[in-house]
Amino acid sequence: MGKQRTVLVTGGSRGIGASIAKYFAENGDRIAVHYSANEMLASEVVASLPGSGHMIAQADLRDAAEIKVMVDQVGKEFGQIDILINNAGVFFDHPIESSSYGVWQQAWADTLGVNLIGAANVTWCALQFMPRNADSRIVNVGSRGAFRGEPVSPAYGASKAAIVAFGQSIAKALAPLGIGVTTLAPGFVDTEMAAELLNGPTGDDIRNQSPFGRVAEPEELAKAIYFLASKESLWASGAVLDFNGASYLRM
Repeated sequence: MGKQRTVLVTGGSRGIGASIAKYFAENGDRIAVHYSANEMLASEVVASLPGSGHMIAQADLRDAAEIKVMVDQVGKEFGQIDILINNAGVFFDHPIESSSYGVWQQAWADTLGVNLIGAANVTWCALQFMPRNADSRIVNVGSRGAFRGEPVSPAYGASKAAIVAFGQSIAKALAPLGIGVTTLAPGFVDTEMAAELLNGPTGDDIRNQSPFGRVAEPEELAKAIYFLASKESLWASGAVLDFNGASYLRM
């Protein structure tokens, strides 16, 4: 275990984000758990983390001003932000052939507002507190949907494709500062958010998308992200790690 690092995890109050916070804290890091609406859940996650000095931080990621207040609060409390994990994301059904124009517009505004513009704004704000050295890391959580298409939620697929391009762009921009940037692109993950689908009639079909016959556990993603945020990962900067159990393969 190395020196304690400070880590901001967006969307850290449940699911993948909560697992990320837990795994980093177990390895001695100090965590800021960002949440949008559920303060009680975020507080429960922080209370469950080993170590001390962890905190919760609230912001609607569609609101640029709220983001700046939130990240400034974390930066001032921690003194610096060594690691940023852009994990927060939303997914709304809005198939183009059957959605009203109003539903269509709202889904695009909300999805891009959180998944892309929100992540970009958090990144800008966090950079103001990030040490210029080879230990600083930004890890974006993308999706296989960036590559395979998302017919029921095209804004989600577009936002995740864009986060890959964003990550590659800032990987080039921040390399001279010593900061590494990577993207993890998972498939289905066994979280509360996915429980309805996984426990319903489509569950077996979803699990069988992978030749392993299952979906990922949140802890598996947390461990992969921990590596991407590690000192050893610098030369992976700009890379996208497909993490979907061979459920979707690409060149």
